[in-house]
Amino acid sequence: MGLFSRLEVDFDLEIVEDFISHYSIMCENMEPLIIGLNKIDNYEENMGELFRIFHNMKSAAGFLKLDAIVKLATLCEDVAEEARMLKGPASEEFIDWLLMVSDQFEKYRQNIENDDEYFSMLEPLIIKVPVNLERD
Repeated sequence: MGLFSRLEVDFDLEIVEDFISHYSIMCENMEPLIIGLNKIDNYEENMGELFRIFHNMKSAAGFLKLDAIVKLATLCEDVAEEARMLKGPASEEFIDWLLMVSDQFEKYRQNIENDDEYFSMLEPLIIKVPVNLERD
């Protein structure tokens, strides 16, 4: 039984479809927000929005017991919380890391929609959170 099938069995179909719809929108919105972090004028607003996305992903995936998404969203929320205290712009290393994270969330979305049995393996480089979040 795949990821989507398990969600259908454990939860109301409307809740599952709402999650997938909102999760897809959050995945789509991430990349432009991340790219915008390289401009000081966009930094505060974009970082705040990314924080909200990670927080919402963590909450919704937690309700549906999607542990892989919860774990990644929790890590990202913690890093984004720290980054929100900075003035920006983001370092290239941080932007690249966030883009890798965005790709991982997209893989997870595809895993659910394709009814894969398991989530894709986490990109190992995601564990190496950048030290410098802000450009010098």
